[in-house]
Amino acid sequence: MHFKINGASVEVEADIRTSLLDLMRNHLGFTGTKKGCDQGACGACTVLVDGERINSCLALAVQYQGRSITTVEGLASDGHLHPLQKAFIEHDGFQCGYCTPGQLCSAIGMAGEIDRNIPSSVSKDLNGASVELSDIEIRERMSGNLCRCGAYNGIVEAISETLRDSSSASEARARA
Repeated sequence: MHFKINGASVEVEADIRTSLLDLMRNHLGFTGTKKGCDQGACGACTVLVDGERINSCLALAVQYQGRSITTVEGLASDGHLHPLQKAFIEHDGFQCGYCTPGQLCSAIGMAGEIDRNIPSSVSKDLNGASVELSDIEIRERMSGNLCRCGAYNGIVEAISETLRDSSSASEARARA
């Protein structure tokens, strides 16, 4: 199978029943993406595929051949943290850090959804030209990513600061 992970082309032989999560962790050594529930309920395994967030534990690797996959290891660039990674540190958006890779990838995927004006269940205007980036909107969109330590306030603050301070959500997403 052929993949493009974090900008690099990768060839690997694996059983076609292998999940994308297991392929990345066990075959390719990308251990930043975590295995939490292995049922798609916790979000610890969230990665970006062509800029959209997915739960890699529910995805068969074979389905994602030839597509661009970004893991937490691919967020930093030239030795510099992604702005969202910096914000997580500044706002204490992590405790044990286990959920952090999934939270980061999910937030970047969420930024793309906001750029495309995709409403959530709490968006005020489902037909509006733009989505308002409120804390309620962030909490709703990040609800698929659980944090057992309860660092949600720091996570929301980090995401809010990063996306509001950038000229648009796409600026935060562009670094991914």
